[in-house]
Amino acid sequence: MAVLLVSLLAGCGSRAPLSGRDGPEANPPSRLAEVPDAEPRIEPIRSGGPNRPYEVLGRNYVPITQDRAFRERGLASWYGKKFHGRRTANGEVYDMYAMTAAHPTLPLPSYARIRNPANGREIIVRVNDRGPFHKGRIVDLSYTAALKLDLLRGVAPVELERITFAEIRSGAWRRDRPVPDLPDPAPAPAIAAVPLEAPPLPAAAAAPEPEGPALRPLASAPRGFWIQLGAFRQRDGAESFQRRVADELDWLSPLLAVFVDTPLFRLQAGPYASREEASEGAERIREALQLVPVIVERR
Repeated sequence: MAVLLVSLLAGCGSRAPLSGRDGPEANPPSRLAEVPDAEPRIEPIRSGGPNRPYEVLGRNYVPITQDRAFRERGLASWYGKKFHGRRTANGEVYDMYAMTAAHPTLPLPSYARIRNPANGREIIVRVNDRGPFHKGRIVDLSYTAALKLDLLRGVAPVELERITFAEIRSGAWRRDRPVPDLPDPAPAPAIAAVPLEAPPLPAAAAAPEPEGPALRPLASAPRGFWIQLGAFRQRDGAESFQRRVADELDWLSPLLAVFVDTPLFRLQAGPYASREEASEGAERIREALQLVPVIVERR
């Protein structure tokens, strides 16, 4: 993985879309301006892999590994056919016609809003690659992302803002766009295997109480697969257990939420994009906390 990452980053450092070595394909797909923006979802941040410190062209970079706000102004470029179909820094396949971007230090993956101040256009991209490594440039856009911002003519100033987990949970990333109503989820499976009171956990050092989202009705939970850790008759019990789990499993903390499902308060983690991802998370929880979580799908 380290060799792959170094070679990829070195390749990113030589990107020059308008130099003749890169650029658009001869016949790009039609109606690219109608490609929807990336849809933000919570994806856990790994401290290793593509988020390890690295060096390119004699300069050291230290990627962010926390879920926090990040704003930046600078120049944007874009990359096209030279890298189309190759692996990105986090191991995915680069698609120049998807809504993605590369950034030197944002957590991989991340979601970011990019604005072209010259025309007021805004897009949301999924950051899944490293670069650019030219002085003054802050982001490399996919071909379609650059097209939608009207930046295909060359390097131009942009404003970048990372979308945080809290903004994804609350829907605040949509700004003035209405949050769509979500259908009532299918009844959750029986939870006999999940205790109604918090099971004992190993003692942990005292830590500041993490900030969490306000309680929401269960029906407002985003679509996807959720891992249920427990159901409680008292709100205090659910929130206390949430804090204890967050202390024990820092990787799970950003995914935890308490939902109201009268007369119960359900502690769940998610959403996950697939049942396989949720199953992997549930297995890690089971091994660490010695409880049996339940996977719930919301459509």
